Amino acid sequence: MSIYKQLESQYINGVWKDGSGQATIQNTNPFNGEVIASYRAASLQDLDEAYETAKEVQKSWAKENPINVRKIMDKAVTYMEENHEEIVDIIIQEIGGTRLKAEFEIGLVTNMIKEASSFPMRMSGSILPSPIDGKENRVYRVPVGVVGVISPFNFPFFLSMKSVAPALATGNAVVLKPHEHTAITGGTMIAKIFEEAGLPKGVLQVVTTEISEIGDRFVDHPVPGAISFTGSTKVGKHIGEVASRNLKEVHLELGGNSALIVLEDADIDYAVSAGVFSRFTHQGQICMSANRIIIHEDVYDEFVQKYVDKVKTLTCGDPADSSTIIGPLINERQVQNTVNLIEKGIEEGAHPLVRGQVKGNVVEPVVFTEVTPDMAIANEEFFAPVVAIMKVKSEEQAIAYANASSYGLSGAVHTRDVNRGAEVAKQLESGMIHINDGTINDEPNVAFGGVKNSGVGRLNGEWSLEAFTTTKWISIQHTKRQFPYS
Repeated sequence: MSIYKQLESQYINGVWKDGSGQATIQNTNPFNGEVIASYRAASLQDLDEAYETAKEVQKSWAKENPINVRKIMDKAVTYMEENHEEIVDIIIQEIGGTRLKAEFEIGLVTNMIKEASSFPMRMSGSILPSPIDGKENRVYRVPVGVVGVISPFNFPFFLSMKSVAPALATGNAVVLKPHEHTAITGGTMIAKIFEEAGLPKGVLQVVTTEISEIGDRFVDHPVPGAISFTGSTKVGKHIGEVASRNLKEVHLELGGNSALIVLEDADIDYAVSAGVFSRFTHQGQICMSANRIIIHEDVYDEFVQKYVDKVKTLTCGDPADSSTIIGPLINERQVQNTVNLIEKGIEEGAHPLVRGQVKGNVVEPVVFTEVTPDMAIANEEFFAPVVAIMKVKSEEQAIAYANASSYGLSGAVHTRDVNRGAEVAKQLESGMIHINDGTINDEPNVAFGGVKNSGVGRLNGEWSLEAFTTTKWISIQHTKRQFPYS
């Protein structure tokens, strides 16, 4: 962690420096409370400097030879490979991620940068015919200009890079605001990677701050043409409202309440494995996590018994221990929110078949049965290792239960008949559904995004290319037109 521990909190115009805000922010290890970094927050003046310099630098960056842009992306991957262990360590120390989680996240980031490295050669346009004699229509794909990126605390390295790399690769400058609890992993570490890869100074800026310092200015600042946000639905709705008032394009990846459906013809052992992975990876702090498992009554008892048996084997504790599966939640507030929701579930009549203890920020697994769709634990997003199991009598009831949610991000259907699974998936109100798989999937070339309260827009592959560019029509009149009034 030595390199990253020394990184300052702000990276503006290629300079590492302290913020000039009033607030002091401390990053602490969520498992043991050790202070990892302490720094001054960025002020409105720092933010303005970041955006204005990004605006100026972007003009030359957009003209950079696409081969050179691709080389920078490739060098970023090389730098990550050479500093792999230090990156793993900071993910463990700052986020409370396990070794398994760190390796998983690094793999996602690597694939995302590799996909983005192809974008400079995919900035294609077209020539279109015209109903006007002698006219040629050219349609160009051009960068948005400056993109503002706001990332969360759960997968900050990946969920920052998911927007940062494609935006840079398509000729934009980027101002990144990581979550204050993960300023290194979600912000300054990324700046360091691209600095070492040779990205010109000012093309990527990182400001670490709090809302008390900048209010809505990150979103309503006149410079950025697009805002990409990943986080809670409540905050996402506010960002969408502010962005729309200022006619900015907005991409929102928000909360989830994913359902994993197990039909009566499913491979139960396999479904159990997928269900445990989908709920307990990174302590359940993933927007795609399976909050709800919906099981056909014919296989309910078998599934629940095997699921519980597997959950009881999951080791909890220090994420630095390579044997740990479930580490700490990010902070005490998340722990208390979880405890409150668990108690509410019990009050409403759900049965905690497994109820682990709370030790500091480590919440041991909780498995609820006898859950009905009207309960809070079936409707609110658990960002913790807690799962709600629901019994249904039919495929139709499974679909109805799954759709009885204001969210619609991810989901899964388990059945031996894949065509049946696909037909069920078509009826589920969700942006992504996976047949005979877990709910946690994110591939660099496939559209990612949700419906309802889970967000707006799609990213990855050609969808990211579309998100961070705009089309420009230039027409050429090769012969003189006859204008009215001439």
